[in-house]
Amino acid sequence: MKNIPLRATGGGAIATSLTPPTRPIELICVKLHLSAAGGAAEDFTVTVNSATDPAYDTLIFSQDMTAVQDILWLPEQPIPIVNNDVVDFSYTNTNARTFGLEVIYRYTEI
Repeated sequence: MKNIPLRATGGGAIATSLTPPTRPIELICVKLHLSAAGGAAEDFTVTVNSATDPAYDTLIFSQDMTAVQDILWLPEQPIPIVNNDVVDFSYTNTNARTFGLEVIYRYTEI
C-alpha cells in the first residue's frame, strides 16, 4: 500500500481537512513544524468528523502548543477512516507562526 502525503503551509490558522474519496483510508502519521514555539495556550487538534452523524465526531489527538515547536504523532496503530468521514486539523495560531503540516495516509484494501 502506498503512503500518500497531504501538505499545508502558511502563517495563519491551521484549518486543513483530509477528505477521502469513497474509499476507506488509514491515518498513519501527522507532522507539524512551527517556526518557533506556539507561545499561546492553544491546542493543535485532530478530529474525525463523522459523515454519519455529529454524535460520532471524535477528537483523536490534542497538543497544547504553548512551548512546542514540533510534533510527530505516530498512532500505535493506523487509524481507520471510513464512511466518507473527514479528518480536520486545527490550530488557532494567534502568534502567526509559520507552519508546515504533513499528514500521511494510505488507502485500505477492500
